[in-house]
Amino acid sequence: MATKVGVVGAGGMLQYHAAGFRAAGAEIVAVADVNEAAAKAAAAKWDIPQAFGSVEAMLRDGGVDAVSVIVPNKFHGPVAIQCLNAGKDVFCEKPPALSAPEVAEMIAAADKAGKRLMFNFNNRARPESLAMADYIRNGDVGTVNSAQAQWIRRTGIPGFGGWFTTKELAGGGPLIDLLHMIDLAMYFMGYPEAEYVMGQTFDDHITDKTFKGPWGIPDRVGGVTDVEAAAHGFVKFKTGQVLSLRCSWAEMNHREVCSVVFQGTKAGGKVERLFRVDGLDETFIDSCELYTHENGRAVNRKVVTEECEDMGRVRSAENFILALEGREEPFNTAEQGLRLMQVIDAVYESARTGAPVAL
Repeated sequence: MATKVGVVGAGGMLQYHAAGFRAAGAEIVAVADVNEAAAKAAAAKWDIPQAFGSVEAMLRDGGVDAVSVIVPNKFHGPVAIQCLNAGKDVFCEKPPALSAPEVAEMIAAADKAGKRLMFNFNNRARPESLAMADYIRNGDVGTVNSAQAQWIRRTGIPGFGGWFTTKELAGGGPLIDLLHMIDLAMYFMGYPEAEYVMGQTFDDHITDKTFKGPWGIPDRVGGVTDVEAAAHGFVKFKTGQVLSLRCSWAEMNHREVCSVVFQGTKAGGKVERLFRVDGLDETFIDSCELYTHENGRAVNRKVVTEECEDMGRVRSAENFILALEGREEPFNTAEQGLRLMQVIDAVYESARTGAPVAL
């Protein structure tokens, strides 16, 4: 019997979740949004039979087995916990929540309900990321000693005054928004526990509308813009592995860069997405490379994978259903979401205090 999925949030990410769930054979039976008109419009557009104006109504009358959460960051935790408490499995958009303690509450709710909690870390589901993970899993890389995670946008502020730029609603700026490469680097490293974190944030250009990007939401007149424009950090893990990170919406750089580079005991590697036009997926150029040493010589290998414009979003949603039904191993766990948010929290805390943070 097909898994019946309800979606909370009628925004643009719905198209990817819907495609992924259906690819796995699930039925999308309901969509809920506080703007009921938006829910009805999305239901009509994506051929979803029921539309509701509240999560409560959908959980009561929608007949759903699992819920996809696509709402502003502030509501990830509360909505996920509400659905878990109602006995539903949950697939939640990134970031996992506003903070690590909130993720811990989500995990506790999932454990109590005996339900699965997964996050949409969709960059793990890109073809080149899956290929690189195979090399790491098969032992070709050895131990990943160090990694560099970057998502740098030169002109990529996603609107002004909306929820993206309001700390109370988003939790922060590009560090929490563009955390995908940090997650991917930690995934390649085996998701170790952080020991020390040092970070710094910068707010240069954050109110300069000439740094606005092509993706995001419309400006909100009178709204708040109180998040960082860029964040840099360094993480030492309990295993001795280290990670440097850099995330920005508005920072002087030669171009937008979205990449993880790592150095292993047997090989190094790179997974990268470049954009011909900042922030526009349809202009992407993906690459996957391994750096080895063979017969006394440096050897660079280019790994050829299929193109994937949507950055793994559809495949990630498909995996949620396949994992629920026991047909595939999950691409991520709730505990990994907790470790990721511990690093994010610590970068912000270090930036605030001007001192390293011990976890």
